[in-house]
Amino acid sequence: MAPMRIIAGESRGRSLKSVPKELMVKPISARIKKSVFDILRPRLGGARVLDLYAGTGAVGIEALSRGASSAFFVDADKRCLAVIEENLKRLGLAAKGRACYGDILQDLSWISYRAGVPDFDLIYIGPPYRTEDNKMLAYSTPTLARVAEANLLAPGGWALLQRYKKEKVELPGGYEKFREERYGDTDVEFIRRAAA
Repeated sequence: MAPMRIIAGESRGRSLKSVPKELMVKPISARIKKSVFDILRPRLGGARVLDLYAGTGAVGIEALSRGASSAFFVDADKRCLAVIEENLKRLGLAAKGRACYGDILQDLSWISYRAGVPDFDLIYIGPPYRTEDNKMLAYSTPTLARVAEANLLAPGGWALLQRYKKEKVELPGGYEKFREERYGDTDVEFIRRAAA
């Protein structure tokens, strides 16, 4: 597998360390990452980013390279967190990024406190699609519910949900989907707070 690289910004072309193969991490493809970041480009300057199910940290690190002010990474596998921290150090971004262990399907109210920001302009949610024995997972709806309960999305902010195209998703009350992009068997939904 070719190494993942930063597409644009101050770390453009630099490669990211990958997580060990045996981990059930499906890194974001270069095609999806490029497309999504082309859409996000006008919103990245100074943005506070939350990368949930962060894996290698590829999404949050790409955002930092392109001008985001901070990125907070959450994953439930400590081996992923070690890779994220190493990637941040290698790219000279350790002052702007922080990785923390957490079960994303539980209460997330601790995140704002640990990240040192009240909420986030951009939240990327990339839960795993399947278990190790290939059973379908459905983490998207409960994850969005936890994000809403903890009030993590800033007013005017966007949450992006990367999911398997056949997974049914229910949005929490007060949130709306305003855009959807499809890439093969993957959909990316763009979600924001609904207008009052």
